[in-house]
Amino acid sequence: MPEKQTIKRARRAKREGKAPSTQAGEFVREEIHHIREGKHGARSTNQAIAIGLSKARRAGVKLAPPRKGKVSESTRRNAERDYQASHKKKSPSSGRRSKARQRALKREGHSAASPKALQKQARSAARRRSRASRSEAARRAARTKGGPWTFDGRSQSGPHPRATKVKVKFETCATVGLGKSAIAFLAGTMSGLIARSGSMRN
Repeated sequence: MPEKQTIKRARRAKREGKAPSTQAGEFVREEIHHIREGKHGARSTNQAIAIGLSKARRAGVKLAPPRKGKVSESTRRNAERDYQASHKKKSPSSGRRSKARQRALKREGHSAASPKALQKQARSAARRRSRASRSEAARRAARTKGGPWTFDGRSQSGPHPRATKVKVKFETCATVGLGKSAIAFLAGTMSGLIARSGSMRN
């Protein structure tokens, strides 16, 4: 079951007009935090992401299942079942099955959420996407993220001294092929750091 704060962040992203993948990114981030905190493990980074996406679909995020040929048939069927579950009347889940699932995850390691593993997964995803696709995802994330500072170093009050550094980091994320939700999450983190550093100087 997702945490209340995760659901609130996803709903806020929906109200702001952000894409379903950005909303689902909140659930993926929650899973990564859970693994790092030791609540449970994951066999691979892809499994951790899949758990987060499953939670997002069941929570009502309109993230369409992948098309045929993009993933294995079993993965696609599971995604369709999760997507349809949000539109049906919820029935009580089996406690025995839930406990068995948790025990199985606790037996797995925690390296799937390490920075090195996340970087490897991002590069692997990048190889499956064209350069134009990565560039468009980066531009779309920048348009929907918002915030007081843009990534070209300009704002109503003039260029920010750290904007160039942020722009380089943002372009690096797009180059290695991070997904739109991951880029938006990193962009928001850097925007927050800029805002806080500006208020501290003032």
